Amino acid sequence: MNQTRLTEFILLGFGNLHGFGIVVFILFLIIYIFTVIGNLMLIILVAVNTKLQSPMYYFLCHLSVSDLVISTDVVPNMLGAILFGEKKMTYIGCIIQLYVFSGTTFAECFLLSVMSYDRYLAICNPLRYSSIMDFKHQVFLSIWPWLLGLTLNLPGVLPISNFDFCHNNVIDHIFCDVYPLQKLSCSDTSVVELRVFLFSVPLFIFPCGFIIVTYVYIFRTIAKIPSTIGKQKTFSTCSSHLILVWIYYGTLTAKYMIPSVGHSLMGNKNVSLLHTLLTPFFNPIIYSFRNQDIKIAFRKFLAQIIVIYKNLA
Repeated sequence: MNQTRLTEFILLGFGNLHGFGIVVFILFLIIYIFTVIGNLMLIILVAVNTKLQSPMYYFLCHLSVSDLVISTDVVPNMLGAILFGEKKMTYIGCIIQLYVFSGTTFAECFLLSVMSYDRYLAICNPLRYSSIMDFKHQVFLSIWPWLLGLTLNLPGVLPISNFDFCHNNVIDHIFCDVYPLQKLSCSDTSVVELRVFLFSVPLFIFPCGFIIVTYVYIFRTIAKIPSTIGKQKTFSTCSSHLILVWIYYGTLTAKYMIPSVGHSLMGNKNVSLLHTLLTPFFNPIIYSFRNQDIKIAFRKFLAQIIVIYKNLA
């Protein structure tokens, strides 16, 4: 049967919010604005403050960039769907959104493993840390997560772009994700589902396993420190990273590896919201509140802004 290829999708977002659409829109818009401000501020602080120009903060900047990309890829269209009840997206725009989201998600998994490797070197090999983690090595370790993330997701995204949708173009979700598109398609998606699983699971599990191994060595090293204050000070340098890992992999596990949540319409939407809006919002807050260097750098930066403003006034 001849079929007309779809040129656009209709994104429903959260559907009928029973009169609370404006309230939800304003709340999510505020969170998104503060997400952008918080992550940009973190990047600026690391760039202008010499005390923050260390490998740990360099990798943190890349994490902030990935958070900005994921949020900006998903949230504006989601806000449009909430405000107007639906949001039209071109077919190409939907596939690009899926590609950017999945590629950046994979890249962030690798970035978190790179950050754990950095903490492993700093705590377990402090005497060799500076010589090993030079700027050239930092650049290499920050580039390969992006290259891997944006290339290894292609075997899952490209077949989805060739799906047939049989004139049904309504996506009851907050963005163009893998499962809603598979559910919407009238093509045989079993091969693609298997391919996505075979590529996605290792990309989640291997970085997570690497993080677990590095922290086993980190905790063993911390346990050997004789003073309690020394243990607390050393652990504080990696506690924020552990919190981010727990939140990030928790949401990914709930969304893609627990069928009762990932394949439930409302459950998938809620976990997607946590992953694309709330996690990028909380990441800079977690690092800011738990890191004395960032607090000091922020106060100095704010003082400089105030001085410049007074001079201009």
